[in-house]
Amino acid sequence: MEGRIRMSSRERQCLGPLKRVVGNEISLATAAQQMDVSYRQAGRLLKRYREEGDAGLVHRACGKPSPRLIDKNFKETVLELVRTKYADFGPTLASEKLAERDGKVVNPETLRRWLIASGDWQPCKRKAKHRNRRNRKPSFGELLQMDGSVHAWFEERGSPCFLMNLVDDATSSAQALFSEQETTWAAMDLLEQWVRRYGIPVALYVDRKSVYVTDREQTPAEQLAAMPALTQFGKACHKLGIRIIEAHSPQAKGRVERKHAVFQDRLIKEMRLEGLSAIETANRFVPGWIDRNNEQFAVSPKSEIDLHRPVPKDLDLRSVFCLEDERSISMDYCIRIKKQWIQVISQKDLPLPRTKVLVQTWRDGSLHILHQGRELACKLLDKAPEKLDTAKPEVGVRQVTIPAPEHPWRKPCKPDVDWVDPRQLPALVNELAETYMGPVLGR
Repeated sequence: MEGRIRMSSRERQCLGPLKRVVGNEISLATAAQQMDVSYRQAGRLLKRYREEGDAGLVHRACGKPSPRLIDKNFKETVLELVRTKYADFGPTLASEKLAERDGKVVNPETLRRWLIASGDWQPCKRKAKHRNRRNRKPSFGELLQMDGSVHAWFEERGSPCFLMNLVDDATSSAQALFSEQETTWAAMDLLEQWVRRYGIPVALYVDRKSVYVTDREQTPAEQLAAMPALTQFGKACHKLGIRIIEAHSPQAKGRVERKHAVFQDRLIKEMRLEGLSAIETANRFVPGWIDRNNEQFAVSPKSEIDLHRPVPKDLDLRSVFCLEDERSISMDYCIRIKKQWIQVISQKDLPLPRTKVLVQTWRDGSLHILHQGRELACKLLDKAPEKLDTAKPEVGVRQVTIPAPEHPWRKPCKPDVDWVDPRQLPALVNELAETYMGPVLGR
């Protein structure tokens, strides 16, 4: 065979023993051992070597296209879809959306190589950072991590807002909702959703935001009850027996921080495909999407024991996830809170005036008055009591009178006594002494 022959290193290793077999220097069995092939395979190679020479040792598939080669038109179609619809998608997410929405099934690594070769994707190089690994909690419900992430979730279709995120440390299962700010109500709503679905967790890992923890001093009531200073959210957790753990760095709650990164990539693009641009519509879309995301990325806990506690049947969660304020009953059995007046109705075991009561504001805006754990019957007054009209009567306009030029007010002020030169004071004192003291001394 004329021309050059491309052979692999293993094929070149077979060339020497076969030449020695043809030259009757070694047996075929010895050559098979040197080539590390079976005796039957050595016989096939020897036959091809005698018929075709060195070219007979080259693999028959060398230089031929693979039978699993993807059609070039299919490849171009996929790349065009990525450029037009999924330009900022990562290869893994783009391959999922191609299969789900366009019926084009491509392996993520295959798509990654295509995009790198076409220049549509730049592989990111990450610098290695040494960190000690913190093992996950073994049981589901043993520790939850909560945080809010402000971001342009709707891109240019809407204003930036917060995504409240709650992640289980053992399984990475998540629960989320959108809100305008990271407020107490948003945190309560998210935790209430989790409690109603899974139960009461053991502990909650949060940052030092004022929504979750406070640095204020204990009130006298908290000191008597041996309670720490709590926020409104902290009071709700205290009622359910949920322990709050403070995180002093973002890395400490890395589970929820990494979940933010996943949502800022995948959730934003999903909402773009769905055309969502408002918090209300996004909150209706998020639960179903979160369930699918949990099925794809959640892991199994090490322990099969679920540490969530069931919600007591006689406990109304609306009275847990609410705002609480302490107020005093006035002499006319009225309570004032946030520019509203509440009238306590006459009833059995009515507390005395000036008694401290607890006013709860529920999520629906209703007010509930509690005294020693018992709700008092009351009603909301239509308007506040009218104040007495203590305004002064109007006085006529005062006329301004300008004094005449000869008015005493305009004349300069003159002293009633003449001023004395200080240098004449000694002589004046002696004169006064002779005048008034002389008769006294008998002079």
